[in-house]
Amino acid sequence: MAWTDLTRASRMAAFAAAAALAFGMSTPPAQTQLSKLPGGGPTSVADLASGLLDAVVNISTSQTVKGGESSDAVPMPKLPEGSPFEDFFNDFFKNRDGDTDNNPRQVQSLGSGFVFDAAKGLVVTNNHVIADADDIEVNFSDGTKLKATLVGTDSKTDIAVLKVDPARHKLKAVKFGDSDKMRIGDWVMAIGNPFGLGGTVTLGIISARNRDINSGPYDDFIQTDAAINRGNSGGPLFNMNGDVIGINTAIISPSGGSIGIGFSIPSQLAATVVQQLAEYGETRRGWLGIRIQPVTDEVAESLDLPSAKGALVSGVIKGGPVDHGEIQPGDVIVRFDGHDIKAMHELPRVVAESPVGKDVEIVVLRKGKEQTVQVKLGRLEDGDKLANAEDQSQSEEVAPGETNKQAPSSTVLGMTLGELDDDTRAKFKIAADVAGVVVTDVAPNSISAEKGIAAGDVITEITQQTVSKPKDVSERITALKSQGRKAALLMLASRSGELRFVTVRIDG
Repeated sequence: MAWTDLTRASRMAAFAAAAALAFGMSTPPAQTQLSKLPGGGPTSVADLASGLLDAVVNISTSQTVKGGESSDAVPMPKLPEGSPFEDFFNDFFKNRDGDTDNNPRQVQSLGSGFVFDAAKGLVVTNNHVIADADDIEVNFSDGTKLKATLVGTDSKTDIAVLKVDPARHKLKAVKFGDSDKMRIGDWVMAIGNPFGLGGTVTLGIISARNRDINSGPYDDFIQTDAAINRGNSGGPLFNMNGDVIGINTAIISPSGGSIGIGFSIPSQLAATVVQQLAEYGETRRGWLGIRIQPVTDEVAESLDLPSAKGALVSGVIKGGPVDHGEIQPGDVIVRFDGHDIKAMHELPRVVAESPVGKDVEIVVLRKGKEQTVQVKLGRLEDGDKLANAEDQSQSEEVAPGETNKQAPSSTVLGMTLGELDDDTRAKFKIAADVAGVVVTDVAPNSISAEKGIAAGDVITEITQQTVSKPKDVSERITALKSQGRKAALLMLASRSGELRFVTVRIDG
């Protein structure tokens, strides 16, 4: 299976879909809006759909690329001899396979969107629908076509805001609803532009919520079985009141077509981004300035936590909002500004949705005790620059040196450990500000090797206690075993100083 963006509907796909319709597909007659079946479902959404179709638009883009650069190449379909579409496909695919020159050509793609501010002519869609486009055109249900300008984009949530001239066409807008009030099993309706066919209405339910599909840092998707396909990207997902509670963005499908698993950006996340893009042309997100990891069952056990919840802080960005010790590596954040943090991926989203400069209260578990700290949030967009600068600084290598001096070493859990002195620092090119015990070798097939620990890693802490010599590691592991612990939580620094946590079984 593959995750599939819903845009890039080629002319071939549109005609193929039209061909399928020509071979007998039909739609049932419209009935009264939201009349109920005995089981509670609507027998029709015709009246609801008719009041919303004018606000949903098709987005057409064009991009100039060199010959052979297109990633949307589609193989020539096999058609019955004498098919009425044979001439079209022969012309469409003519010389495509043999085209090796670099002559520029226009590539078109189609997506969906909707008007959310009629007075200002503002339209929302997906960022991937209009990415790298030279020309953007908004097509309305009555056939009107207007050129659009780009107001702002946000790649982290895959949202873009466009502007058309409201004086040239009477616009109808729809409003955002509250996605947090939607429940699994609630009816929803999608309207979009699948395969370039134009305004298409599909009905389904919310199949799941809070889906993380690893598409970005703020994944919190609504999953729906309402049919959405290529070309639906950027289109709205409505509740039965006609409010937008999601922006259709991705599907999972082995074929590229709908199998009833689609994903929408929830309106509670999208509305804030859209408002910022419309007002500033960019996002202005809150920022803590930390790096985090999931709290797994092994991490929870090694820290003697009651349950595996929260976000484990693995590093603090220099110059960030908490660079003065408010939050420390090894802390587990369990509550942020009144929001319980049950899983790691929840924290970036609630922080990003918070206003820049806001004073927030954060609850952390630090060395087994709950503490509350106050933090003034920075701005994520400024933080990205600091993080990139820190990564660049850490990537600078320490000049290697040669030595014949043998430092004291010991072996623990398959790791050969040595003191981090000038010689080992030079041998493994470890940055000057990294402190701890250096791993000089890892036995193949050992528990440490299975966890990805390698020579050149530096152990800085074990279960939130610092170590500076090989014997500190041995003594700490022995102490944990005597306490009946089954795993030890190691804070490791890379050669450049980037921190991460690894749990290693010690009861074997």
